[in-house]
Amino acid sequence: MVLRIVVWVTMLIGGTILGFAIDLRLFKSFLSSSVFHIITLILGLFLINLVFRASRNTGRILAQLGREGNVPRMETNKLVTEDIYACMRHPMHLGLLFFPLAVALIIGSLSFIIFIAPFEMILMILMIKLFEEPEAIKKFGNDYLIYMKKVPMFNLRIECLRKLLKK
Repeated sequence: MVLRIVVWVTMLIGGTILGFAIDLRLFKSFLSSSVFHIITLILGLFLINLVFRASRNTGRILAQLGREGNVPRMETNKLVTEDIYACMRHPMHLGLLFFPLAVALIIGSLSFIIFIAPFEMILMILMIKLFEEPEAIKKFGNDYLIYMKKVPMFNLRIECLRKLLKK
């Protein structure tokens, strides 16, 4: 868990630094454009609100349904397949995928928005596929394999997104 947080923070800080470095070379005019920064700030704040809402909603579901007995906070010992987890296997990750883009929009780095955030989003999907899913298979065994066959990793159907982003 700690390693994942370090990777996230490194991606966000590194993306910010690299984004501004590229902006200084390629997109100087955007760095001084207040209209651009106001627009991206508004979009970024809207998006980060959705990211936090998705995390809060899925975290609540995991806390209620994913623990039996004395399990540490942020850990689960029961496979959750109800509510939003009936729509997609990784709803929290779907929300968190947009965190780098939200940060990029808030800081107003065009390079981060166009190049780095999409790269980080792809990297996050790979991390889910290479680390999260094998861990879930190891933890929940055949039950998770059956769940994988029935439920997609992400689902962008309107009814699923409504569940994910409910207030």
